[in-house]
Amino acid sequence: MDTTSDSQVLMARQPIFDRSQRVVAYELLYRDEQDTEHALFRGTGATREVILNSYTSISDQGSLKRVPAFINLTRDLLISDDFPELPRKNIVIEILEDIKIDRELIIAVHRLAKSGYRIALDDFIYKPEAVPLLKLAHIVKVDVKDLNFDQVAEQVRLITPFKVTLLAEKIETVEMLEECNKLGFKLFQGHFLSKPKLVKGKKVDPNQAALFELVQELQDQNTTPERLEHLIIRDPVLTYKLLRIVNSAAYSLVRKVESLTEAIVMLGMAQIRKWATLIALNNQSGKPEEISRSLLVRGRMCEEVALAAKISNHGSYFMAGMMSNLHLLLDIDQKTMLKDVPLSDDIKNAILFNQGKIGETLLYVTNYEAGDWDLLPSDFDSNLYEASYRKALDWSKEAMQALSDLEG
Repeated sequence: MDTTSDSQVLMARQPIFDRSQRVVAYELLYRDEQDTEHALFRGTGATREVILNSYTSISDQGSLKRVPAFINLTRDLLISDDFPELPRKNIVIEILEDIKIDRELIIAVHRLAKSGYRIALDDFIYKPEAVPLLKLAHIVKVDVKDLNFDQVAEQVRLITPFKVTLLAEKIETVEMLEECNKLGFKLFQGHFLSKPKLVKGKKVDPNQAALFELVQELQDQNTTPERLEHLIIRDPVLTYKLLRIVNSAAYSLVRKVESLTEAIVMLGMAQIRKWATLIALNNQSGKPEEISRSLLVRGRMCEEVALAAKISNHGSYFMAGMMSNLHLLLDIDQKTMLKDVPLSDDIKNAILFNQGKIGETLLYVTNYEAGDWDLLPSDFDSNLYEASYRKALDWSKEAMQALSDLEG
């Protein structure tokens, strides 16, 4: 993706170093577009945005997940179990220092630790009521900024019996770095080593009405993947976001998907429900745009042609048609978009090179839409394409009208 002047601030990330000064992890930090220097607040909304921007936005710097990421979770998210499943190898959950320690919190942290997440205690100062958390933690971050050498040594003495990895944070001098090294700290973080760097890219917002209807449908315990696909597919950006999530390290794909229904089945209803809720709570988009309508028309037209030919994988034709121009809506190049979604090679090659039967149909549909009759073959079935175009127009009109009615 080209770095352009309209890139948005997605978040900041600050490296965490080992004793050899190698970057072994990053802490992901909330940043507001208006104030890129400070985390203005660390509420649940900020945490949601950091998680979503990590998994569904397009970063100028490519993948953010080559090394583990430390993410702050608020008490609300910890105890509600509302945040979606994240890749255990790639995520370290940070428990903030000002979270009230009680039985409810300890049970929540125990559940996360038991399910395989690594737990870090942030800005930690030893106190007896924190002992249950120390027993569950893997990493303890000691804020050394306002401590002298003796105070740091005392914290190490108190924490060491719990067999955790010590991380010295907010290191601001070489003397403190050397002292922490001597005391047995294994990980290091601070402005002296590296200030947080902004992660820029592009946030992509789905349509609010589509999300609203999806979240409502997800409350029905009897809903099906096919019903969810029917709702999701009407919003190209929402489709893209869910495909990006499926493609993330959280879900190790054994194969690429041919349709949105497959992606929904791979995620599972519980995870779809959590991700959709997270997206809906964080979403601030406007009304459907004309480009969305054109993507729906093209996708449905490709599918109608496939259905008429009694082709079984007609969902792949829809996906190829809709995704073929989605990069224009996202304002990124086509190859970057396709790299980040788990579509089958048949669909990707159809979009990029017009290869195979899907690619041939997509090419004919594109030329038909543009009125480039001279580019169509002599045996072209104009009646079929005219009927498919009319059906696609009617379907997309109904889909967009349904979303408009919800918004109204």
